[in-house]
Amino acid sequence: MTVGQNENAALEALIIGTSPATCRLREMIRRVARSNASVMLCGPSGSGKELVARAIHDEGARAGKAFSAINCGAIPGELIESELFGHEKGSFTGAHARRIGHFEATEGGTLFLDEIGDMRFDMQVKLLRVLEDRTIVRVGSSDVKAVDVRVISATHQDLGAAIADGKFREDLFFRLGVVVLQVPSLANRVEDIPALIRHFQRQMPADAKCRFDDAAMALLMQHAWPGNVRELRNFVERASVLHGGETLGLDDVAMLLNPTAALAPGRAVPSSPAAVPASAEDVAAVAPHAKTPAPGRPIDLKREIETIELEQIHVALDLADGIISEAARLLTLKRTTLIEKMRKYGVHQQAA
Repeated sequence: MTVGQNENAALEALIIGTSPATCRLREMIRRVARSNASVMLCGPSGSGKELVARAIHDEGARAGKAFSAINCGAIPGELIESELFGHEKGSFTGAHARRIGHFEATEGGTLFLDEIGDMRFDMQVKLLRVLEDRTIVRVGSSDVKAVDVRVISATHQDLGAAIADGKFREDLFFRLGVVVLQVPSLANRVEDIPALIRHFQRQMPADAKCRFDDAAMALLMQHAWPGNVRELRNFVERASVLHGGETLGLDDVAMLLNPTAALAPGRAVPSSPAAVPASAEDVAAVAPHAKTPAPGRPIDLKREIETIELEQIHVALDLADGIISEAARLLTLKRTTLIEKMRKYGVHQQAA
C-alpha cells in the first residue's frame, strides 16, 4: 500500500461512509488541510464538526503537533479569556497560580473553537486581535507573547443573522472563515447509516450487538435524525442495552427512536415521518400509570407537571449528549430558559 493509500485509509477510518455528501466532505478536508488558513465549519449539532476539525489537523502539516478543542458555549463568560489566553497568579479572585491558556498550550498545532457563535461580544474583539497580530497577553499581564496556532471554528447557528442582529462581528467572521466548510447532516447522508452502525458496534461485545431486519433498516434511513450522528450513536447504545444480541424489526426501532413516548403518551410526537403513532391500545396500556384524582383526594397538579418536566429534561439531555443548547432545541426552549429550569430542579450538567 502506498503512502497516498495509507492517508486515504486513515481519513476514511475517521470520516465514515461512501455517500456522495461524505465523499465530497473528505475531498474538502484534503484540500483545506494543505494550507494554514482559518476554517469555519458550519452544520447542525451532532453532525461531527469536531471530528472534521481533527481530520483537517491530522491531514495537514501540523499533524504531529497538539490539537486542542474548547467549547465556547460551555465556559462561563467571565472565564473564557483565561481559558484562551491564560492568566497570571492573583489576576482575579481564584487565580491562585499562573495558568497557560489554550493558545499557548497548542503552540504549533490546531485550536478548535466549537460553538463560536456563543462567544461574548467583547471576547470577539480580543479574539480578532489575536488572529490579526498572532500574539496574546495573559490576563493580569502586560507581556506580549507570539503564538503560532491554526484556528478552526464551528457553529450550528446562522451567523449571517447574528451579524445582522449585531451579535457577531462581521470582521471576525471573515477572519475565522477564510474557508467555510459545510458539514452535512445525517439526513443528507443516510446511505452511511449501516456503516456508521457497524462502526459504533465495533467495540461492543458480540452479545451486545443488535441486528436490524430490512424493514427496520428502511425506517432508520427514513428517520429525520434531528440529533444527527450523535443521535444515531445514542440510538445504537440504547438498542444494545435493551436488545443486545437480538434482531430488531420495525416496531422495535420505532419505539427506540421515540423513547419519550412512554413518558408522555398523549403528547409524544413521532420523531420522523415514518414513525407510527401510538394506537389506542398502546395508550391504554400506559395510561394506568398516570395518576387520577381519588374520591375526596385532590391531586397536586403542579408537582405532577414538574415531575413530567424533569423527566423530559433528563431525556433531552441524554439525546443531546449533554449539550444544553441542543437539548433546549429538542425541548423547543430558549437555552437560558432550560438552564433556569435545570437550576430549579438541581440538574447538573458540565457540557453546554
